[in-house]
Amino acid sequence: MTDRIRSRVERLRADFDHSFSVPLRTLDDDSVELLAVGAGGRPYAMRLSQTSGLYPDRPVTPLPTSVPALRGLAGFANVVVPVYDLAALLGHPIADEPRWLVLAAGTPPLALAFHQLDNHVRVPAADVVAGSGAAEPRGCLRGMVRLPGGDRPLVDVPATRALAHRMAGHDHTEGTT
Repeated sequence: MTDRIRSRVERLRADFDHSFSVPLRTLDDDSVELLAVGAGGRPYAMRLSQTSGLYPDRPVTPLPTSVPALRGLAGFANVVVPVYDLAALLGHPIADEPRWLVLAAGTPPLALAFHQLDNHVRVPAADVVAGSGAAEPRGCLRGMVRLPGGDRPLVDVPATRALAHRMAGHDHTEGTT
């Protein structure tokens, strides 16, 4: 091993070891972490706390179905998960293949497919305006968030899961089997 490589390996090892001594990063009480995404050609945001993973270019096995929003199944850590098109659930036409999958936190398992990941942002809680969802399409949106590129509707992931399961003919409540 050359001195240059040995030096780099030692630096990486030291950085790795140091990372365990750094306190866990916590959010300020007045901050919210969001994913800014695009679905159906429109900008949206979703709370990072309502997700458990983000995956690019994940293979989805199509299923014969009468539910247009159901794209198929994908595997996540030895669990087969239904994948729904976020644009379709929000009432937009289904375009080409979405690139991104976000795994919804909670149960039953569900992944949402979307076309564009704009960024991950942390905003002051004051920039998030909560909404009841009553006047919003299909009840999947809960409020708005002010971002530098403009205001975005907030996708409520649990409400979106509930809609997907209703569309598939299931009346499944959170946390039950």
